[in-house]
Amino acid sequence: MTVLDDRIAMAESDNTRRLDEMFERLERMPVPEGYKVEIVGGVVYMAPQRDIHWETILEILWALEDHFGRRQARIFSDVRIDFPGHENGFCPDVAKIKTGAKKDDNGKWRYEDVEFVAEVISRGTARNDYEAKKAAYALAEVPVYLIADPYARRCRLFTKPKDGSYVTDTSIEYGGVVDMTSTHLGLTLGTADFPRD
Repeated sequence: MTVLDDRIAMAESDNTRRLDEMFERLERMPVPEGYKVEIVGGVVYMAPQRDIHWETILEILWALEDHFGRRQARIFSDVRIDFPGHENGFCPDVAKIKTGAKKDDNGKWRYEDVEFVAEVISRGTARNDYEAKKAAYALAEVPVYLIADPYARRCRLFTKPKDGSYVTDTSIEYGGVVDMTSTHLGLTLGTADFPRD
């Protein structure tokens, strides 16, 4: 290992340790039921999970299960995954992990094994999804990132991460079809039944 490798490993270790401490504290706090909690750039965000939010998540989960099989794919909702950057402990609304991926030695999923993320916009945390989290997902080289926005009534599909940003950005109005057939996912996602706010 070089000195640079040692410094990177140490920084990642410190980052993980701080995130673990923060999440441990949050678990002891009386977080109201129905709230999603995650850490973006070292800042704790809590957002209420509304029925529109959950119904949209279900539509995405069902599409993935229909395509990949219920028992075949590792698909999660609101599970902590640490992403690159300063203290990014995200809990994506939907995350698909590569087939055959294993948890790390600390029992956590690795961001390197995430092949799809979907976030459903909440008013209070929309900026995170469109900016900080998008940047972290691109830096982590998550191949497909989907944002569903019930307020704007559209989806944004980001693909082809390169040098910390996404090369493609496609906007699809609700009612249309999100075409991911050109990605490794090879599926389409209808949005006609996505709830609107």
